[in-house]
Amino acid sequence: MDDPGNGRAVVITGAGSGIGRQAALALHAAGHRVALAGRREEALGETAAAIAGTGENVLVAPCDVTEPESVRTLFERCLERFGRVDVLVNNAGVFGPAAPFDEISHGQWSEVVSTNLTGAFLCAQEAFRHMKAAGGGRIINNGSLSAHVPRPHAAAYTATKHAITGLTKAISLEGRAYGIACGQIDVGNAATDMTAAMSHGVLQANGSVAAEPTIDVRNVAEAIVFMAGLPLDANVQFMTVMATAMPFIGRG
Repeated sequence: MDDPGNGRAVVITGAGSGIGRQAALALHAAGHRVALAGRREEALGETAAAIAGTGENVLVAPCDVTEPESVRTLFERCLERFGRVDVLVNNAGVFGPAAPFDEISHGQWSEVVSTNLTGAFLCAQEAFRHMKAAGGGRIINNGSLSAHVPRPHAAAYTATKHAITGLTKAISLEGRAYGIACGQIDVGNAATDMTAAMSHGVLQANGSVAAEPTIDVRNVAEAIVFMAGLPLDANVQFMTVMATAMPFIGRG
């Protein structure tokens, strides 16, 4: 099932931009086959176009990770194209509103939870089922530094990312019996559209506003390639990739 020499079949959610796009580029360059999942088909097509020599090694698969049937279809398409699912990179996510805790609406809360947590659960569960039947596989969840400590005005995002850590641990525990490895990458200030405000100035825990350093998102992509390429008897349980000088240690 797990044949690195033939290129592993990798499903990447949120592949239309940011970390997901760079991870897809890097994984394909490392010899893996990639299924690009996300809500925006046009953006997925742009990711596919950026991959040289796509052909049968790239699948554009529009998917709404909050919808169980859409997720099932995603994995069925991956199986039809590649014959297996070796790795899931659970990357899709939204930051949600930057608002004080008492001003977050039920709808805003629900949107963040549906995408970041329920979406990750649905994709991981579907991947788990296929990997269990096939004799093993790997799930990589995109956590965040917010899985450890919050930013101000980010309650929904923080809550979902803390929950991702619990999900990672639960999958890792239950996956042992089936050769399924599960790990988490916690990213701090990778330079993407989602983090563009960091370099201009964001609210700090002490109430001040300050610019924060960022890192090239390709550093994160390379870390994902490393995690995805490990043999199934080895696992990166948790990895933190962050800008060295960002205010994380001591934050809050």
